[in-house]
Amino acid sequence: MEIEQWIKEAYKAAKNAYAPYSNYAVGVVVALKDGTLIYGCNIENAAYGSTMCAERNAIYQTYCRGYHKEDIISLTIAVSGNKIATPCGACRQVLAELMDSRTPIILACESGYEITNIESLLPGAFLQDNLNI
Repeated sequence: MEIEQWIKEAYKAAKNAYAPYSNYAVGVVVALKDGTLIYGCNIENAAYGSTMCAERNAIYQTYCRGYHKEDIISLTIAVSGNKIATPCGACRQVLAELMDSRTPIILACESGYEITNIESLLPGAFLQDNLNI
């Protein structure tokens, strides 16, 4: 599947967002080696700390379905507007542990897209190796 198709699918996921407070819908699609696509969207809550970002929704669902970092070929994030959005700090930490550091992350908005990876988005991530266990 091509990048443009992943972006379309991420926008489809954004339609399921529950964002009554920010009015900022985010859609994510995780593409897997076997052709499976796993979707995520942001789900807000009046108790703001209970809100869940689209990136974590998608990556957690990936693992819940029995897939792991070696199965992921890309993660695409799509937002409306003309400004590309990057994952928040909490999502970056989760993605750093649950994805290969060089897996492409496609950041899309209405005016275009760019490709990065979690290694670039979160250099020096705190990971399992830092725990000395």
